[in-house]
Amino acid sequence: MIPAGHTAVMAQRCEAPDSLDLFCTPPWATRALIESVLRPRLLCRRWESAWDPACGLGHMSAVLEEYFAPVVATDVFEHGGVRTPWPAAWLRVQDFLDEQAETPVVDWIVTNPPFKVADAFVLRALELAQAGVAMLVRTAWIEGADRYQRIFNAHPPTFVAQFCERVPMVKGRWDPTASTATAYAWVIWTVRRGSAGHDPRARCTDLIWIPPGQRDALTRPDDAMRLGFQADAPLLACVE
Repeated sequence: MIPAGHTAVMAQRCEAPDSLDLFCTPPWATRALIESVLRPRLLCRRWESAWDPACGLGHMSAVLEEYFAPVVATDVFEHGGVRTPWPAAWLRVQDFLDEQAETPVVDWIVTNPPFKVADAFVLRALELAQAGVAMLVRTAWIEGADRYQRIFNAHPPTFVAQFCERVPMVKGRWDPTASTATAYAWVIWTVRRGSAGHDPRARCTDLIWIPPGQRDALTRPDDAMRLGFQADAPLLACVE
């Protein structure tokens, strides 16, 4: 476990110019996507495949394996040389935005994208996913006229699932004791394939509330032992 003295993500943060934006997703926040959003709406099944293309240390990928099979885990950087803590998923160094790179064929692309390239991640994921895309983003990300035109107007999400409780994230590790002033949401697209490529299932977006209490209900006793590791990555951040 990591001692106290953490710095949580807040609504504004400053990153080093070469930062890889490694903020680890609490396991319960990934489970909330499945348990509170996808599973009740029959949008995913155990046999569907998933890809986390910004897997970092594997906190989200490890949880995805509880629901999807197989799970692909890639990242632009092998953070601190950490090996995957889960047996079935595989990790390779790959730039998700490199259009020349080999890409797996998967049903779902689910990730916590680097904030600075989240728009590009969404557009790339919509090109590749066979069934759906789920992005964990700061709620403030859904603002902006330019983003509206390029993403939300052109590709309306099926759901925006807003957390009613905060999802604390810290730099380079998961800290179960962390707190935060930042609001997060899952933005989800269900897709279908045809001659024209990606096509949203609906032209409107449903707002879903992820109810409070998920942190307590969906944190498992062995999470800290399995996922309480950190990275000594070459990136420092100052957080406000």
